Amino acid sequence: MEALSTPLPSPPLPASALARAPGADAREDALRKVATEFESMVLNELLAPMFAGLETDGLGGGGPGEAMFRPMLIERYAQSITAAGGIGVADAVMAELLRLQTGGPTKEPSHGADR
Repeated sequence: MEALSTPLPSPPLPASALARAPGADAREDALRKVATEFESMVLNELLAPMFAGLETDGLGGGGPGEAMFRPMLIERYAQSITAAGGIGVADAVMAELLRLQTGGPTKEPSHGADR
């Protein structure tokens, strides 16, 4: 087998990799953290009414102690759902935050009249 005399060309870098500013990864990590915290907060607000009508004599033995700690339990449920992949709120928030920071094109909201 004959060895190649010229090295194979490396594939071109994607445009997004070329346009990345120094520190972009740290900025994206910070944005991702904010977006996931926001999703947890949204899920917390969505889950809270589900538990509002439940009596406190079940899960933890009831009483005012359980009533006091239930919001913390709901918060942990929301954080767990977000950590497991969430419902897509964090991804949408992340995309919008990145678009706003990079000055990407704005899209007029569609009200259905153009269909």
